Amino acid sequence: MTDRDASASQGPSTGLPDTASPLYEKVKDFVLANIGSGKWSKDQRLPSENELVSALGVSRMTVHRALRELTSEGHLLRIQGVGTFVAPPKPQSTLIEIANIASEIRARGSRHRAEVVLVEQIAEPEPVLVAAFEFTSRQPIGHSIITHFENDVPVQLEERFVNSNLVPDYHRQDFSHMTTYDYLQQATPLTEVEQVISAVPADAYVSRHLAIRQGDPCLLLHRRTWSGPVIATVNSFTYAGSYSLGSRYAPTLSN
Repeated sequence: MTDRDASASQGPSTGLPDTASPLYEKVKDFVLANIGSGKWSKDQRLPSENELVSALGVSRMTVHRALRELTSEGHLLRIQGVGTFVAPPKPQSTLIEIANIASEIRARGSRHRAEVVLVEQIAEPEPVLVAAFEFTSRQPIGHSIITHFENDVPVQLEERFVNSNLVPDYHRQDFSHMTTYDYLQQATPLTEVEQVISAVPADAYVSRHLAIRQGDPCLLLHRRTWSGPVIATVNSFTYAGSYSLGSRYAPTLSN
């Protein structure tokens, strides 16, 4: 007999959280606590509404609202005439992984080269950069702009802003012979990543460096990275519309 076929083998603990929340919120917290503790596991059937009403001392309307909202939020699965079950966790995966574009291009059997547009240190960054790094005051930031080519066709315009407190010599490097990716991998450990992808039209600056027409479609990847609790880099990578992003990974399977 599977968990789905059986009702919860252990009834709910009596009593609701001692908070000032509305009763239906307390019922929701109670259910989530049982799921979080593992007492009610994935695919397990919950006690019926009548059982919950009796055990918790609340109205059926209160229980019904709590279960309905938890179902809408994806925590529960309700099957008409069968019962309410703990929903399986939703799979999550990264759209793309952090990778070295030079290695990706060479892996395809193509030739990579980079043109360094700019490498500098910004002594007094603009407020938008101070906010992006979550600095409490203006601090020096390393800055680079590099165009990457595949078989002499420009495919990516890379712009990086680097926390000079973590990587003080970034602006002194020769990135025509070493990628910024390789240098940063050696310079500071990476512990967390935030990535957002947008579709954007090429402006005059991008169109000039990627050899496309102004207004042509591009993919823009915004990325921030952390080293421990500190933001290490704030980056943007603009790809010509003919370039595609993707990944292949082995999903984690649960029984």
